[in-house]
Amino acid sequence: MTDIKQTSGMQQGKGQNPFVAILAAIGFMTLFTVILVVGVFFWAAKSFMNESPEIISAKGEKIGIIEIKGVINEADDTLKQMRKMGSRKDIKAIIVRIDSPGGAVGASQELFAEIRRLDKVKPVVASLATIATSGGYYAAIGARTIVANPGTITGSIGVIMKLPNLASLLEKMGVKLDVIKAGKLKDLGPIDRELTEEERELLSAVSHNIHTQFIEDVATARKLPVAEVERFADGRIVTGRQAFELKLVDEIGNFTSAIDLAARLVGISGEPELVYPEKDKFFMFRSMVEEEAGVSLAKVLDTMFKNLETSAVVPQS
Repeated sequence: MTDIKQTSGMQQGKGQNPFVAILAAIGFMTLFTVILVVGVFFWAAKSFMNESPEIISAKGEKIGIIEIKGVINEADDTLKQMRKMGSRKDIKAIIVRIDSPGGAVGASQELFAEIRRLDKVKPVVASLATIATSGGYYAAIGARTIVANPGTITGSIGVIMKLPNLASLLEKMGVKLDVIKAGKLKDLGPIDRELTEEERELLSAVSHNIHTQFIEDVATARKLPVAEVERFADGRIVTGRQAFELKLVDEIGNFTSAIDLAARLVGISGEPELVYPEKDKFFMFRSMVEEEAGVSLAKVLDTMFKNLETSAVVPQS
């Protein structure tokens, strides 16, 4: 016969459930998280009341810095920053620092158009960081000059649309969707069936139309024939050095190179003062709370799994 015993100091026969310890640990950590979040809230609120806009150095004439980072889903905040920078008479030039794989077409076009408009007010230099592809490059071509590192990944002049087809999965789960519509193409892009040929043709036409807009804007901004842009506008990525050879960027260099170039464009002789937009205080607080909550959740899970290990039922011979 094999006796079953519980470890971690729990005596057999007392009827204790190992999950009681787990629930107690979770309850304690949840309470701890609430206290921590409340504490962070009051500390952050007090700090933000005294916070001023982020300005680096105060050595000379000013150059504004606008950052476009991550996937481009919306452009409202960045557009607001650009308008503020454009209206400030003390800011002589602007650098748009781009580190983005692209994103939504409309948002990318809004950034492109606003950068192009802003460049008519004061010089705008685009500085490409690690990646500036698709919509990230689309935004960059609005600038007067584009600077890229030799290893920057850029290009990807193309359009992609992916639609999930979950018909088989929904069928296995016994889920059926009843669609009521007015207009035969109103449920375009369904998840519960294949696209019809008409729907596929419509979406393909939309994609090609957007692609044509992208190509034409690149050709106009870079002063290249449309036919020449079409040769490499098949969605391929290129390095900064390749982009320079294709005339997609103007100079090879880093962020400092972009600062020096912007300074030369407006006749700044000394070291310029770099001015960044005001930090979004709510965003900063939200990020801080999310980070603290994530750490606390990790601690809860760690405690739970440790209790599972120490309270496990193991056979003893």
